[in-house]
Amino acid sequence: MTRTFTIFLLIVFFAGCSTAQSNQSKAPTHEKWTALLQKYVDNSGLVNYRGIKVESAKLDEYLAILSRQKPGNNWTKNETLAFWINAYNAFTVKLILDNYPLKSIKDLNPGVSVIFVNTVWDKGFFSIGGDKMSLNDIEHRILRKMDEPRIHFTIVCASVSCPKLQNTAYEANGLDNQLTRAVTSFLADNTKNQVSANNPKLSKIFDWFAGDFNVNGKSKIDFINQYAPIKINRNADISYLEYNWKLNEQ
Repeated sequence: MTRTFTIFLLIVFFAGCSTAQSNQSKAPTHEKWTALLQKYVDNSGLVNYRGIKVESAKLDEYLAILSRQKPGNNWTKNETLAFWINAYNAFTVKLILDNYPLKSIKDLNPGVSVIFVNTVWDKGFFSIGGDKMSLNDIEHRILRKMDEPRIHFTIVCASVSCPKLQNTAYEANGLDNQLTRAVTSFLADNTKNQVSANNPKLSKIFDWFAGDFNVNGKSKIDFINQYAPIKINRNADISYLEYNWKLNEQ
């Protein structure tokens, strides 16, 4: 065996060990994110961006934890969901802080923007596990493929019409209750949905992602009626509210 071939085998061996270790990593907890949320996000989900900018180093510490690894194949589904939901929200806050002050996240779009091509959500401005990523990568290529439609009410794109940013991080333990509370509070908020039996005015989220709510033979209305304060009739005349992209700022 030549010396060169031996070195090659060692490289392959250690690379394989590294991959195996990354696939068996331990899921982080998210108390650092909770500490910031409780200090700078009110009960309505509005963010004190000026305040959190002063402590941006603490946010960077938390983001560094997320950036070091991707979810391992030994993680539970709830651990993986919590990781990606918190990553989406925390990196969105980071994006706003890096460009603050601004009136809307859409101000960060180029003059001519094409969805899934060059919008602010397509910008690869962070890395996780060594891979450059965008917010759309998390939402559309990961979370939406995890068969959990309630995620749409947990990820927050820094806008008034978005679901509110909760002031505690999502954690694997108790995640199901957190997801349910996120949906029910969103549907009960008359600034985001005006639910009625026959003429509901719903968030555009239910229009944009309509197919995600048709699961297990149930319709979008079936999904909503699990969580809404008023049941919507099957033949209801549904319309959708204009989306307010103004910054979700205190």
